[in-house]
Amino acid sequence: MSEISFSLSELNLQVRDAIRDHLPDTYWVRAETSDVRRNQNGHCYFEFIEKDAKNQHIVARARATIWSNTYSILAAYFETETGQPFVSGLSVLARVQVEFHELYGYSLSVVDIDPSFTIGELARNRQLILKQLEEEGVLTLNKELTLPALTNRIAVISSPTAAGYEDFCDQLTNNAYGFAFYTKLFPAIMQGERSEASVISALEKIYEYKENFDAVAIIRGGGSSSDLSCFDSYLLATNCAQFPLPILSGIGHERDVTVVDAVSHTRAKTPTAVAEFLISRASETLVELMNLQQRLVDKSEQIMQTAQNRLDEISRRMIHSSNLFVHSELSAVQQLSVILKHQTGRLLQAEKHFVSEKSQYIRMVSPENVLKRGYTLTLKNGKIIKSAKEVSQTDVIETIFADGRVQSTIKRLPSK
Repeated sequence: MSEISFSLSELNLQVRDAIRDHLPDTYWVRAETSDVRRNQNGHCYFEFIEKDAKNQHIVARARATIWSNTYSILAAYFETETGQPFVSGLSVLARVQVEFHELYGYSLSVVDIDPSFTIGELARNRQLILKQLEEEGVLTLNKELTLPALTNRIAVISSPTAAGYEDFCDQLTNNAYGFAFYTKLFPAIMQGERSEASVISALEKIYEYKENFDAVAIIRGGGSSSDLSCFDSYLLATNCAQFPLPILSGIGHERDVTVVDAVSHTRAKTPTAVAEFLISRASETLVELMNLQQRLVDKSEQIMQTAQNRLDEISRRMIHSSNLFVHSELSAVQQLSVILKHQTGRLLQAEKHFVSEKSQYIRMVSPENVLKRGYTLTLKNGKIIKSAKEVSQTDVIETIFADGRVQSTIKRLPSK
């Protein structure tokens, strides 16, 4: 007996018609919001998710839409009633209409929201964990650590295949200043059920070699809000909060601040932003060193000039005293001359010692030594360039290395 067959579109149309026939009404649904975003046309797209109460695993998921004409009314009403915008991580009670499109599949269209049913498990869980960490006295421990002035030895926790990790390394390697950064990847699973244990394991490995690093960068690419659940766990958060090295988080999700973001030393929106933070910090340190060098030179010259002025004054007084008392006070003048010569010698010795110490320190922080450690200086018309804004296309710039100089012409500036 032959069986009836359908094309995929025919079957999907059958499903669509069946849903319309059997689920024609709207229904109140309890769920959490995830990955909420509004496009330029004013439509709001997001996901409804449901978690198992025991292990917090996602057990149901559905795409959802609030069309622009409805969203403009519901969003304002929701924020007025609850005091917070319609965002990810909220538990909501929404009236929905079930839809099935033969091309885009199953989704829910939201027509109403009950604002009294608001703060969901994700947001509530974050607040409970943060409160617990605060009560235990560890919430701000990592923020209280001192980030070294030159932070260039970075332990990185990321998936080795993540685009965010590649962007992070590329940004550091090709920085405009030529700064040298040393990174070591500690691979980890960055989403899913095993991610929490995987990231903690990477932290434990870094702890064994903590003397070799200045900071830890935890980075990942973007993804839906529900993919970030491991970064809202108490166990991972308490490990990060109490870690002995400053933690820089670049989880790559601008709309959500996770618990790990909250306890880390510095939070950036993306992996690239973490790299930019490190480059900016190194640039500020270089400027401070160059300013210190100039202050030392100026101070040394001032000290030497003061010493010379004092010697000149002593000499003038000796001549004047000798002329006045050459006949009657020759003996006293001779004694004064001996004393002055002795004092002058001691003064000169002390000033020479001070100048020697300052000169030694100047040599240590001199541009030549800075250049030998892998840095470069870029000049335009003989002046140091401190920002990309100072150059224009076709400008000729000069880059100073430890072993020579090269000239370059700006052919293209990065897009802003």
